[in-house]
Amino acid sequence: MKKRIWLFKGLALLLPLLALALAEGLLRLFGYGHDYRLFVDDPQRKGYLIMNPHASERYFTETENATVGNFEPFRQKKSEGTFRIFVLGESTTIGYPYFHNGSFHRWLHYRLLHTFPGRNFEIINLSLTAVNSYTVFGFGKQLIEYEPDAVLIYTGHNEYYGAMGVGSTSSLGGHPALVRLVLKLREFRLMQLLNRTLAGVRKIASGGTVDLRENLMKRMAADQQIPYGSDTYQTGIDQFKTNLNDLCQLFSERRIPVLISNLVSNEKDLKPFISAPGTTEKSAQYQYSLANQAYTSGHFREAKQRFSRAKELDLLRFRAPEAINQVIRALAAHYPNVTEVDAKAVFERNSPNGILGKETLLEHVHPNLYGYALLSDAFYEALKKKRLIAADWKNEISFDQVRKQMPITPVDSLKGVFEMMILKEGWPFNERMPPEEKRAKTVEEQLAGALVVKQISWRDAMDQLLAHYQKVNNPQGALRVTEALSLEYPYEPGFYEQAGKLSLNLNQHEQAVWYLKKAFQLEETFSTAQSLFITLLKLDRPDEALVYLRYAAAHNETKFSLNELQTFVEQLVAVKNRYLTDTTNVLMSNQLAAGYLKFANTAGAAKYVAKSLRTDPRNAVALQLKSQLQAIKNESE
Repeated sequence: MKKRIWLFKGLALLLPLLALALAEGLLRLFGYGHDYRLFVDDPQRKGYLIMNPHASERYFTETENATVGNFEPFRQKKSEGTFRIFVLGESTTIGYPYFHNGSFHRWLHYRLLHTFPGRNFEIINLSLTAVNSYTVFGFGKQLIEYEPDAVLIYTGHNEYYGAMGVGSTSSLGGHPALVRLVLKLREFRLMQLLNRTLAGVRKIASGGTVDLRENLMKRMAADQQIPYGSDTYQTGIDQFKTNLNDLCQLFSERRIPVLISNLVSNEKDLKPFISAPGTTEKSAQYQYSLANQAYTSGHFREAKQRFSRAKELDLLRFRAPEAINQVIRALAAHYPNVTEVDAKAVFERNSPNGILGKETLLEHVHPNLYGYALLSDAFYEALKKKRLIAADWKNEISFDQVRKQMPITPVDSLKGVFEMMILKEGWPFNERMPPEEKRAKTVEEQLAGALVVKQISWRDAMDQLLAHYQKVNNPQGALRVTEALSLEYPYEPGFYEQAGKLSLNLNQHEQAVWYLKKAFQLEETFSTAQSLFITLLKLDRPDEALVYLRYAAAHNETKFSLNELQTFVEQLVAVKNRYLTDTTNVLMSNQLAAGYLKFANTAGAAKYVAKSLRTDPRNAVALQLKSQLQAIKNESE
């Protein structure tokens, strides 16, 4: 009898669980809901992964507010020699309002590629707009199995109003343990069904739906006044500390290097959003007024302190308080594998009187293109200091150099300008949009405008811009667009090859070799090999040219034999190797000059004729070769 009672009790307990399991199974069977894992197979490339477009939905109570990030593919099986970096953060980290190559991680990627031309880099940005440390922690803990060589983090501005933030519309009270439990439960389809049902009930009760015409800042902010030092204020700091501490601890246990940057925000050129009234010490607007007076009077130290104080007292917390930076500093001091990247110091060094304002920032927290370049520089220098990639950075390119070379098109720049005008027209800025100029818009302006209102995709904009530059015979513009496409689509060899050939047309031979080598690494073709060996011979690098010449000879697509040229280059390599042991040997420098001249490489021939004549100004062979070169030059003119 007792056994039956226990059996019935056991069944009574199990039946609800079985019913739940059955319901969960049926929902999955019929395809309801989404898989929230971080990565899914790339539908465009076999063997590659991309960020799951539904990964963010678990963090948003109203899934209409859920944001989507980049889809940057990386190899499912990490190839040998690859340095893999994951990037975690918020809208600044993803590069708002420019996105694409305007983001700091693309600046960094471009610079690393050119610093280490022989290395392969995968920099996968997992940042999203309108999220905070809950998403950073949730995404970060899934990265362990994907073999990161480093993790870069820039987060903290959205701690109050980002998804699950204590002041947001999706808040669950600011208790990390509870929030994480709910986030875990949302993996189940039953929980997703319940969440959507409750959202529907809320909409009916409120008499409407989520107004997507309102900007995301307004839709996410519930508690618009959070006083400095209040319980809600401290809860935001505590949740940030808990999430980042747990993530840093996890990475440190696995000995994965973490570079986490402190935060920058506009202090000088942005008045407080919401201020306590009056002229008290707790009034953000009062402090801001005093700061401006001090700045105008040239009292910059006092101005800096008061601008910072005004930011701290701003009741609408769209700018991270300084306490967030203190947490970041403490984490770096506590964990040996965690490094603080002092971006704030970099911005201050590049701001008038060390006070952050419109020179580097667009509005409250998002940098302009110069600011994103500075942020990338802070991470670049930190990687170099930690020697994470290599001990020797002999080929590093300077900050000024990368600013000149970075392939950001006028459409990218204008798109950021237009996006910011639209943002500032809405809450909480409420700035009137400047009147439209009465003139015909340029092609770049037309494309940027269409891109902002989502009439075309970024890829379409670049394709149309490239076609325009080719039509108006602007080879430098066409090259910049092609370089931008190669950075956005690093696994498409056609863009590298096209950039290489455009560089050749502009006599930028070193750059051409860099792009053509990238193309050949991805796809070995005769045409790329041919361009490479011809260019490398012009640059007097016959040993490198020989590799591509041998490939071209083995896969010859022309009616002309390359055997004679291959034999010549093999001999040329041998002569040059001997010459390098004795650079005063005029006989060998003349041999090199004559060899290059035979195959119409006048630049190579002139180089070695000059070397011969420096050693022996009266050398008859060298003088004869010089005459031949002059005759060729005269004929070409």
